[in-house]
Amino acid sequence: MFNLFKKVLGKTNDAIKEVVEEKKKEISKEEFEDILLEADVNYELIERLLDALPAKINRLQAFNSLISVFQYKADWKESDAKPYVEMIIGVNGAGKTTTIAKLAYRYQQEGKGVILGAGDTFRAAAIEQLIRWADKLEVPIVSTRQGHDPSAVVYDTIEAAKARGLDRVIIDTAGRLHTQTNLSEELKKMIRVAGKAMEGAPHRKMLILDGTQGSSSVNQAKAFDEMIGIDGIIITKLDGTAKGGSVLSIADELQMPIFYIGTGEQPKDLIRFKANEYVNTILDEIFV
Repeated sequence: MFNLFKKVLGKTNDAIKEVVEEKKKEISKEEFEDILLEADVNYELIERLLDALPAKINRLQAFNSLISVFQYKADWKESDAKPYVEMIIGVNGAGKTTTIAKLAYRYQQEGKGVILGAGDTFRAAAIEQLIRWADKLEVPIVSTRQGHDPSAVVYDTIEAAKARGLDRVIIDTAGRLHTQTNLSEELKKMIRVAGKAMEGAPHRKMLILDGTQGSSSVNQAKAFDEMIGIDGIIITKLDGTAKGGSVLSIADELQMPIFYIGTGEQPKDLIRFKANEYVNTILDEIFV
């Protein structure tokens, strides 16, 4: 697992190496500030972190400072509901469809029966892409044509899961933030309909954030949270960017559970987020 964090933060650590010419036992505040800026940590957060640190910082002090960002009370919402219904939220291009495939694969590996719902009926490409993944993973999918009512997909997917005795329902949603009012009403309706199909559904609303977007992904998250309430986050594309420090900014701003990190394009490329391993992977590039 540790090597996977090293892989996903590879470009971030390469950027840090350019600032840190050699690993040391201690670094100055100025060096730590440069490192965090290079990794795309929000400047206000950096100022707060540095405030509590001495002029010379050792590894333990740096670790305690960074890990403190994750010490908020998060609701790791889980239940024994069967089927357990997850709705996947996020703007187009964040990696929603691929992440749904990764989640489906993960649940399959745990021996669970999975069904997908192609609820992004706004884009024909989204429906086609999800159908391709369902075929590849050999999981059932409920889909309709572009422009049809996504709430009908939600209802039919949950009903199909109940009829087949499946464990997990994963529903895609549209992600067009620029028409926020329409999207907001559509998502709220999908949630209401899920609750009619099964009491308590959706059990978890997961937001997909593009790790390369930095602070703009935080603004997206806040917009979706205001619309419908988000239960947790999955961060994608960190392996393709030097902005790995954005995870600190996202955690600090949103105070939500970060469930998973995407580590590549394949269904297996999804790992549970562990704050300790994340922080240690960054510090390995700085300290002896």
